[in-house]
Amino acid sequence: MKSAPATGRVRCAIYTRVSTDQGLDQDFRAGRCPWRLLRLGHPAVQHDDVHGPADPQRAAVLCPVRAGGHLRAHPGQDRGLQAQGPVGGRLPPLGYELKDGKLTVVEEEAERVRMIFRRYLEVSGINELVRDLRAKNICTRARTFGTGKTRGGVPFGRGALSYFLRNRFFIGEVRYKDEILPGEQPAIVDRALFEAVQKKLSAHRSHKTLTRQKADNLLKDPLFDDAGHRMIATHATKAGVRYRYYVSQPRLHGEARTARLGSVSRVPAPEIEQAIVSALQKYITEQDSGASDRDDPAKFDHDSLAALVSRIEVQRTQLIMSLKPTDRSTESVTLSIPWQKPPSRRFRRILMPRAALRENVRPDRAERRLRLISAIARGRRWLDEIIEGSVINAEQLAKRECCTVRQINLTLSLAFLGPQLVRAAAEGRLPRGVNIERLRDPDPNWTKQFLELGVSPN
Repeated sequence: MKSAPATGRVRCAIYTRVSTDQGLDQDFRAGRCPWRLLRLGHPAVQHDDVHGPADPQRAAVLCPVRAGGHLRAHPGQDRGLQAQGPVGGRLPPLGYELKDGKLTVVEEEAERVRMIFRRYLEVSGINELVRDLRAKNICTRARTFGTGKTRGGVPFGRGALSYFLRNRFFIGEVRYKDEILPGEQPAIVDRALFEAVQKKLSAHRSHKTLTRQKADNLLKDPLFDDAGHRMIATHATKAGVRYRYYVSQPRLHGEARTARLGSVSRVPAPEIEQAIVSALQKYITEQDSGASDRDDPAKFDHDSLAALVSRIEVQRTQLIMSLKPTDRSTESVTLSIPWQKPPSRRFRRILMPRAALRENVRPDRAERRLRLISAIARGRRWLDEIIEGSVINAEQLAKRECCTVRQINLTLSLAFLGPQLVRAAAEGRLPRGVNIERLRDPDPNWTKQFLELGVSPN
């Protein structure tokens, strides 16, 4: 080894596998490492203390290094770090691309990012923003792999969009664990716009959580099945509609085969909550009869119900509700509420033809029902136009709609169907065979309309 020049002592950072001070007091330009020879004084060489905190005196000697820009002592670490690049081997976010190891802005995508942020402040929330972006055909970035497979290029979902709007990468920052650090990438979103979006996101999240705690899951604490298992509040979402349930804990956690479930292990939340609230209102009214002039029934939220009810047990034919002792009574009261779980499938009450059995009657198909409802709505709309005077007669309508006058008149006749028939058509309760052709040109008497169709109005 050659000695250091006489110009002065050289201090450096060394990557080593051991946590010792050996070699740090030498004025040499190179040192030995278990893996390879390191050049001392190189600004990109890092000391890594893997066996505990470094000695304070030694720590003062070590040089700071740039995160992501230092060289490792092991050749494989160098190649892995260089392959990953400044975004850790992941696809750069929308608005950026990687060129020569540096992140550069793609202006077209950056404008799209700014538009998403601005649009979120204009719409009511995440759900409406998802629908708006899908209508505009704005998708995530597509990535093609070496195998030819592609990933991404799909419409934004609710979760992906929430993460997108929270990403501080767009304002030139990066998050590492619990720290926010300045990044090397240029910002493409104005900080004021970003902070406004964060404020709205936080406000919506807080409001949603508060609303769920106050309005939903009224019985989340005192409800049990008759096997002693607590019934947990859960929900399912279908076609954008949220359905709430209470489910026995073993069934919810996938232990239905190993645990003994109660006779009823899953109940719809609105029905059982309504039954409990109605029974409590009736009980309180009977207790307060003559002692209060209030006519309006008592209202309950989760806290007020928990202060009154200690336990509710769900049985096959009844609900057993135990009330807590009150000032008027030192003993607990138990109420038995007749109740049965609603059927999972609700059958439609079809308008029955005369002398026909229910099992032999089937409702009309969905596509035919939609065609019928559209025709009724069209006939009512045309009739309103004639009454208002915007259209003079059927000939003018036929010319506008590019059809015959006879077709206009037949469609207009559907506007004179009785309300019960229209409601049955909208609810899918018309029997198969009662279609547009049979409903056209009806009798003005609504009762005779049922007689002509051969169906019962009830």
